[in-house]
Amino acid sequence: MIIFPAIDILGGKCVRLEQGRFDKEVIYFDDPVEIAGLWASKGATHLHVVDLDGARDGFGKNKDTIRKIIQASDIPVQVGGGFRTLGVIDEMLELGAAKVIIGTSAVMITDFVDQVVKEFGDNIIVSLDARNGNIAVEGWTKILNQPALAFAQELEDKGIQSVVYTDIAKDGMLQGPNFKELKQLKEMTQLNVIASGGITTVQHIKELESSGMYGAIIGKALYAGAITLEEIQEVIL
Repeated sequence: MIIFPAIDILGGKCVRLEQGRFDKEVIYFDDPVEIAGLWASKGATHLHVVDLDGARDGFGKNKDTIRKIIQASDIPVQVGGGFRTLGVIDEMLELGAAKVIIGTSAVMITDFVDQVVKEFGDNIIVSLDARNGNIAVEGWTKILNQPALAFAQELEDKGIQSVVYTDIAKDGMLQGPNFKELKQLKEMTQLNVIASGGITTVQHIKELESSGMYGAIIGKALYAGAITLEEIQEVIL
């Protein structure tokens, strides 16, 4: 199972939010490029970078910061946050992103998933963000009356191979992920599932790995010191 330290960028700084709320922001580092180097030096093999400004308002504001992270990193970087056109996805891949994550555009733009699969293949990951089982979009500011698990099956039918699944209620709360929905997603599809939201302890890591998760994104737990990459590396296969 791949461990992805999360670097969330808001206003050019590395932050964490609680439950995706922009009014619950905690700044951890002024320089996201610095923290990318720190996680790599501690043994991270991949990074998960999200442009929170882009997720809420559309791509662009933190592009230079993301470019610097990619250029400074010798490990694969997957990037999300406001990628809602083929052009900006192509631009990010040209900058060196290993994968581009789409969320709102996959849900709200007709045929967009078909287009990105045709154009970019498995370089695309879809972020399935859910509250009470329903999809959230636009930086988690809007909740739709659309079940996330059913949408995951549609994505698989369209050729998507990997998804990030986040229960928003768990995000940033250090109380563990939504194991029930993650396991249901794994049982209902053949997708590569990357778990996100609330992953805090070595036991959480063990349970996710035993459930067949492809990866796990860890954010606040690392920044708050609840768990270390060294501890994680001791238990993952």
